[in-house]
Amino acid sequence: MDTVYNTLKLHIDNVTDATFESTALTVFRYQVQNNPLYQEFINLLGLSVEAVTKMQQIPFLPIQFFKYHTIKTKEWLPEATFTSSGTTLQNPSKHYVRSLDWYNQCAFKAFEQVYGALEDYVVLALLPSYLERQGSSLVFMAEQFIQRSQHPSSGFFLYNTDELMEVLGACQIKKQRVLLLGVTYALLDLAKDYPQALKNVVVMETGGMKGKRAEMTKDTIHEVLKRAFELDAIHSEYGMTELLSQAYSKGGGIFQPSPTMRVLIRETTDPFHILSTQKTGGINIIDLANIDSCSFIATDDLGRCYEDGTFRVLGRFDASDLRGCNLLIGE
Repeated sequence: MDTVYNTLKLHIDNVTDATFESTALTVFRYQVQNNPLYQEFINLLGLSVEAVTKMQQIPFLPIQFFKYHTIKTKEWLPEATFTSSGTTLQNPSKHYVRSLDWYNQCAFKAFEQVYGALEDYVVLALLPSYLERQGSSLVFMAEQFIQRSQHPSSGFFLYNTDELMEVLGACQIKKQRVLLLGVTYALLDLAKDYPQALKNVVVMETGGMKGKRAEMTKDTIHEVLKRAFELDAIHSEYGMTELLSQAYSKGGGIFQPSPTMRVLIRETTDPFHILSTQKTGGINIIDLANIDSCSFIATDDLGRCYEDGTFRVLGRFDASDLRGCNLLIGE
């Protein structure tokens, strides 16, 4: 039994604002010691591990490494491999997952800290493009949410939107709470074909036009959906193949990270300089749930973070590949 590993996971599972930084530093040292790729990355930077005493000093691995390398901390056989979406000409990211139970544990906690128990919702997943390929972490998460809801009406919908609207209608009559989780273009199609007031429904978009529609700003997308469904807010989920943690927005584009996740903003011209709050730059993510891969990732997204730990996603670096979570600058 790996006592150090199990103790570290226990600390991560029970992490608080007060213990996050010390836990992150412990994870950093553990991954430098046990992750060959991350260790090489740190060595090439000429960095002394002992010199890293603050969270802001931790080097973040460029997210592109997931496209070309197997990223594991210690040796183990994966229970699943999550792969990113993209064109056939692009090399997809691969995230090898050691434990799906650990993934579920973190994902449930991330959602339920913001929205309450999943058992209180009928979970409807409108994810056509994701369902048509293998290895989507979003599909896996939605599947686990559907199972945890334990509601007979919960389920996936591909292109059978008539059936989806029937289920939504029945839930409205029974005054059941609904989580409608959908890829952006599919929700826009639904809004165009079936505009109607939705009550007790959390409409949550996950990003992604998949080439089906012209790209639109987040603000425009949300206005279209709010108008069609007569809602005060459209919710959003921020996650990606390379992460096991998620963040959620209840509207307005402000994301609250899960307990195992923090966002730091780096200078766009100096990846090792962390900016103060309310300044725009590249999004660095600490994902403690990634204990088995790499917890320190420099993403291709642009954003801004705030004093309370929330953050806003403002776009992507121009040179980045188009991906499922592609966002255009919305302000």
